[in-house]
Amino acid sequence: MAKKQLYTLEYPVRCSPSILYEFLSTPAGLQEWFADKVDERDSIFSFSWNGSVEKAEVIEQEEDKFIRFHWTHAAKEEYFEFRIEKTEITNQTILVIKDFAEKGEIKDQSQLWEYQVKDLFHRLGN
Repeated sequence: MAKKQLYTLEYPVRCSPSILYEFLSTPAGLQEWFADKVDERDSIFSFSWNGSVEKAEVIEQEEDKFIRFHWTHAAKEEYFEFRIEKTEITNQTILVIKDFAEKGEIKDQSQLWEYQVKDLFHRLGN
């Protein structure tokens, strides 16, 4: 199997980091835009889409800054991360998404994230 590559996507967001973090780190928030249903037990999140369930473990997080998940079926070094950054000059909030995909799939995966993030922005009133 081809080794997956890390890629990064950035989206400016009009909301406070604490509100955004709720949408990125809680089952209720993630269920609003990321998956059909989200449950969490002992730092393991279960994400459901159209009846199929994927599990991801929270491997690192800092409140209002970032949360990093590891899909339980993925290679050990792979993860996906939501990071909240502020631009220095304009103090604008930026959502940074990091994920892994095979080189030929990065474009498709990026478009999938784009679709998901549009849903998130709709929920945030952006």
